[in-house]
Amino acid sequence: MPKEMGYARPVSTGAASVARQSSEDNWDLRWPQSIRTYTKMSREDSQVKSVLKAVIQPISRTPWRLAPNGADDEVTRIIAEDLNLVVQGEALDDPIIRTPRRASWNQHLRRALKWQLVYGHAFFELVFDDASATEDGLTHLRKIAPRHSDTISKINVASDGGLESIEQRSVGKLTSVTIPVDRLLAYRLDDDADDWVGESMLRAAYKHWRLKDQFLRLEATVLDRNGMGVPVSKSGFEPTDEDMQRLEDIVTGLRSGDYAGAVVKNDELLEIKGVSGQLVSPREAISYHDSQIARTALAHALNLDGKGGSYALAEVQMDLFFQSLNEIAGQMAETANQHLVRDMVFALTGDSSGPFPRIVFDTIEAKKSLSPQDMAALHNAYLLSDGPKTEAHIRRSYDLPAEDRPDLTGSPDPEEDT
Repeated sequence: MPKEMGYARPVSTGAASVARQSSEDNWDLRWPQSIRTYTKMSREDSQVKSVLKAVIQPISRTPWRLAPNGADDEVTRIIAEDLNLVVQGEALDDPIIRTPRRASWNQHLRRALKWQLVYGHAFFELVFDDASATEDGLTHLRKIAPRHSDTISKINVASDGGLESIEQRSVGKLTSVTIPVDRLLAYRLDDDADDWVGESMLRAAYKHWRLKDQFLRLEATVLDRNGMGVPVSKSGFEPTDEDMQRLEDIVTGLRSGDYAGAVVKNDELLEIKGVSGQLVSPREAISYHDSQIARTALAHALNLDGKGGSYALAEVQMDLFFQSLNEIAGQMAETANQHLVRDMVFALTGDSSGPFPRIVFDTIEAKKSLSPQDMAALHNAYLLSDGPKTEAHIRRSYDLPAEDRPDLTGSPDPEEDT
């Protein structure tokens, strides 16, 4: 086969070269400076945190399973146990044999989701047990170890756009280390630049966050200055310098309180002046920028405030939002299937030809509750008995419990022996 002739991007020589090659025109948002900025946004702003939770919680709470996908049953069982996942077809409340290893798909998913959304990328190191040290003599996944974005000093990318390795900086007694791609599980969001930095979901919200922060400070100043009014003093006839200084001290030091007050001479005047004319409030601008922050995640429904016919659009908006959630979850599942499950199977069996199990998830959508009349209608239409796939879909869609399966083991009924 002929070799690849072109390139996706020039080969980087360090973090600084990555910043120079980036198409980002805001230096505060160029990696690695962007890590501090996005961390501040996600920690301090209530609307940003709300939007992140609106995206993370539905994806992390939807049921995730391991589908056999034609793989060997024993291999599927071991992979499911190592990831603490239920095998597709089993009830979610079935007990899972918890292994002594620390890998957990659900815990990993929540962290990977947050990092990917906030920073645009998320890196993890796959740590496997030595087969000679395990109880069954097999190589198991022991840990999906997080590699925090603020510890990474360099992302090495090949000319074809493929990830080669990441480098972590030395800190204290810890020396710098290079982790090759075959030990990494890497997620990235909207990486059109092929630099493996990705694009944060908060990128489009940055300017709204900055302006909103300024307006919040302005609002505090407006309330502080105009809530009580502005003290104004008028001096008496032919005031001395001492009189002017005394009056200045009075008006600048006057504060509201239970014992607030001031004493002036008979020919002097002290009054509290309110704002004349219309007082411009930044609250409307703050609300606008809040709504624009929610739009970056297609979370328009977070902006509904009951004005006019806003709620008439809620269903359409939420449908679009759920589609975006399913797309994010699908991308994460695809990455995990290619670079986590396959590596686990290869470490376990030494076979890289497949078929491999697949991590799958239930479609994210609004859960609907059923009334007794709805249940009766489903039962009378035989929809709850129209094949196991149809029944399973209906039970998942309406958050119904799994079907009680009869005991087919042939064990005698204890009441029959009496």
